[in-house]
Amino acid sequence: MKKDLFNGIGRRKNSTARVYLSDGKGDFNINNSFDSIDSYLKRESLVIHAVKPLEILNLKGKYDVKINVKGGGLTGQAGAIQLGIARALLKIDDEFRPQLKSHGLLTRDAREVERKKYGQPGARKKFQFSKR
Repeated sequence: MKKDLFNGIGRRKNSTARVYLSDGKGDFNINNSFDSIDSYLKRESLVIHAVKPLEILNLKGKYDVKINVKGGGLTGQAGAIQLGIARALLKIDDEFRPQLKSHGLLTRDAREVERKKYGQPGARKKFQFSKR
């Protein structure tokens, strides 16, 4: 039995992306409204970052990608999309694991924003010290 829809969930900062891959000609559909990933992510560097798993495996035009992404900003969403695509590709073929792992695409980036502390203007910054 061959499934034609493969899914993966990616998270980065406060963003969550649900990615669905199906056989096709390389179309991207983000949040059921945007025609291309370029018009959603706006910056070429983020687009390159998001589709890196497909580039590495030379699968750029072979799968249609449907993405539901929410939360965070564009950088976090691009990272979440990247992890979601990589996880969905693993469900297609487990032989992709060594290539994806060697490029670090299967690891969730756990860095989060540090909270602001009271008595300070930010998370690490301190008010200027005055001796007198």
